[in-house]
Amino acid sequence: MKITGAQALMEALVREEVNLMFGYPGGAIMPTYDALYDYQDKIKHVLVRHEQGAAISAIGYSRATGNVGVALATSGPGATNLITGIADALLDSVPIVCITGQVAAPLLGTDAFQESDIVGMTVPVTKWNYQITDASEIPEVVSKAFAVARHGKPGPVLIDITKDAQVQEFEYPALNDWPVFEMHNRYRGELSKANLQRAADLINEATQPLIFVGHGVLLSKAEEELIALSEKANIPVCSTLLGLSAFPSGHDNFKGMLGMHGNYGPNILSNKADVVIAVGMRFDDRVTGKLSTFLNDAKVIHIEIDQAELGKNIDPAVGLLADAKEGLQALLPLVEENKHPEWHQRFTDCYAEEMDKVIKQEILPTEGQIKMAEVIHMLSEKTQGQAIIVSDVGQHQMMAARYYGFERPDSHISSGGLGTMGFSLPAAIGAKFGQPEREVIVIVGDGGIQMNIQELAVAMQENIAVKVVILNNSFLGMVRQWQELFFEKRYSFTEMDNPDFVKVAEAYRIKGEKVEEREKLSAALDAMLATDKPYLLDIHVEKQDNVFPMVPAGAGVDDVRLS
Repeated sequence: MKITGAQALMEALVREEVNLMFGYPGGAIMPTYDALYDYQDKIKHVLVRHEQGAAISAIGYSRATGNVGVALATSGPGATNLITGIADALLDSVPIVCITGQVAAPLLGTDAFQESDIVGMTVPVTKWNYQITDASEIPEVVSKAFAVARHGKPGPVLIDITKDAQVQEFEYPALNDWPVFEMHNRYRGELSKANLQRAADLINEATQPLIFVGHGVLLSKAEEELIALSEKANIPVCSTLLGLSAFPSGHDNFKGMLGMHGNYGPNILSNKADVVIAVGMRFDDRVTGKLSTFLNDAKVIHIEIDQAELGKNIDPAVGLLADAKEGLQALLPLVEENKHPEWHQRFTDCYAEEMDKVIKQEILPTEGQIKMAEVIHMLSEKTQGQAIIVSDVGQHQMMAARYYGFERPDSHISSGGLGTMGFSLPAAIGAKFGQPEREVIVIVGDGGIQMNIQELAVAMQENIAVKVVILNNSFLGMVRQWQELFFEKRYSFTEMDNPDFVKVAEAYRIKGEKVEEREKLSAALDAMLATDKPYLLDIHVEKQDNVFPMVPAGAGVDDVRLS
């Protein structure tokens, strides 16, 4: 049976169990959209309002479900608009497949209308990319794309298909001849008994052990194994930004977030640990500060799926090349039951000091304007830590990380490595499509919301109940905070004159409310949570509210101070 390349692409996607994609049509991808018309009963297409929204929605869907997200765009600017989302997915290890149209093969290299070398442009930000110029390549290339995106350390893949390949007919492979690409698993077999025993011996002999939890725990669904290890040996747990929700915030062993804008105890006591078990994290600079002053007295056990990360920033005493679930499962039987009451007490004392000097003033103010932290704290209590929180990038992101109590896995979605402003709204839309039964709440600043505010149209058109909380301080808050602390309060182009966000929402037929008085905050949050429709809250917060504690630029985390 002969079919076109575009029809083959639809069949290939169905075979990969794709039932949702985010995209925006255009000239070079039009044959694929024409084929999609006949597959609407199998693949739902969400029409975004900007291609960056397509890539980021695919990320949000993947982060919420663990499935591969799919984005579709045309050539030229359609394809280049995907790049920020693709780079975001690479740095945060999110499996997405982006499919772009391209000018016809005879026009390649001629600077044809809307031609761009998207394959060349995305080499640094994809795990793999490929340009299809012959329709018969589509079945195998799509199979490989999804295998690469899922395999090992997940990440983004791009397929670029010329327009003539989309319309070209070829003999469609029979069911038994359909190509299935299999990735060679490079890390299995590397977990030697000697390395595992050495790691277990270090843990069993430690007096001040500490677990660092990263995004890899969530990616490998290793939450139960992580809790089991922490409880068996009574080890305190600290999280990176993207590790949040891998370990319940309300658990006695959870001590807070690491690094810049993190919690006092984890930042002070990391350098007092004698053994650190780092699981599925890469020792990013926002965690470590100055590497020469970080974990100088600790023996590090690093469980990591990517060989390149072992020893890249921190030289481990034991490196276990495995995904988080496999590594923890192998290690757990060798670890002995233990108690570390004095070590836990030090974290308790640090938290009490942080509560007295920072947290109480942040979450329970009695005067002045509304504070960002009190909004997050109140939201956490009203949702009992069960919502999916999708935060943008800036002060509100750190406030959400510090003050929302994540009690379920896959409940925290944010842009970590790339720090993509405008991330939250399209990512939340993707997350809500992936987890429609869960409450999905955007936490965003007045700067970030305006970077992809057009995606409110998706919430309107699809009637998808994403809730948007704008923490509005009329500043680019994080930049302003750094200007205050390090640039003598020279606020260079960070103050913002904003529109009426509630009226903007109403233009998209989305209900909203402006909140300026503390007395109205609780009722406004209740009204937002009670609706099964999209909703927007514009909460005006203190203009010069800062995130503390803070690691000074260029300093080690041991230099954190609360005053």
